[in-house]
Amino acid sequence: MTKVLRAGVVGSGVFGGYHARKYAEMEGIELVGIFDLHPERCFDMANQYGAEAYGELADLLAVTDIITVATPATTHAGAALQALAAGKSVYVEKPLATTLEDADRLITAAAKAGLVLACGHQERVVSQAMGLLDIPEKPLRLEAVRKGTPSPRSKDVSVVLDLMIHDIDLALSLTDAEPFTVEGEGNADEITAEASFTDGFTAVFTASRIAGARERTMRIVYPSGVLEIDFVTRAFSNNTGFALNEAFTDTPAGRDPLGTSVQGFVNAVLGKSPRPVVTGEEAARALDLGLAVEQAAGF
Repeated sequence: MTKVLRAGVVGSGVFGGYHARKYAEMEGIELVGIFDLHPERCFDMANQYGAEAYGELADLLAVTDIITVATPATTHAGAALQALAAGKSVYVEKPLATTLEDADRLITAAAKAGLVLACGHQERVVSQAMGLLDIPEKPLRLEAVRKGTPSPRSKDVSVVLDLMIHDIDLALSLTDAEPFTVEGEGNADEITAEASFTDGFTAVFTASRIAGARERTMRIVYPSGVLEIDFVTRAFSNNTGFALNEAFTDTPAGRDPLGTSVQGFVNAVLGKSPRPVVTGEEAARALDLGLAVEQAAGF
């Protein structure tokens, strides 16, 4: 008999709702409960997906096999550590934590208990759908722009850990080298940064959450050519000679990167996959560079 995993979601905000819906719709998963410190919101979400609302995290952990943590970023580590201590594999929305010390605690706890620790850097799914991670050539330069209009969400962390960290994870997925210099200029809501790597790769990041209009572009320079994508207008230019899927947003993974990422976590828990889409170690590496950007910018 195929094992049915009992899933729980910590957090009943926007992303908690996204994860609850994915679990509720996923074959082989039973969404059993939601935990949040806001009782009314928690009850409404649980009722929407046919689950139970919990006012204590320990009570939710007692009835689940796997947990998603989708609370404000500064609370990720505490909830995830409690879940790991209870023997539950955990999917943590990005960022994995807000300090390297907490990230290390999570990685160590998961490894000691033999549990899966995954992080929600879903842009990795989009890159895979495009074929970007299969290019057999190391890039020379990445330029990523990610700008959003003002939002009340994620104010507990800077725009680096809120938005830029997506592109930081992408840059790190393209090279095994380590950054040796990091420069940054801006503030907690709008910043530009440049990281130089030991293999000659350079990554330039621009992120804003106070822009007048949404903007999201990526330009990657390879020895053989240049890839340019405007994710808003869907303009796609590739003269590298490598076959990339211009229609990546129409693939199942491109249409639903969150669902693909969560399924990857579930597959890792069930032993159907050797790893989730993004591991705790990879998420910690992105956090490390993100915090270096903050330090370089002086905040």
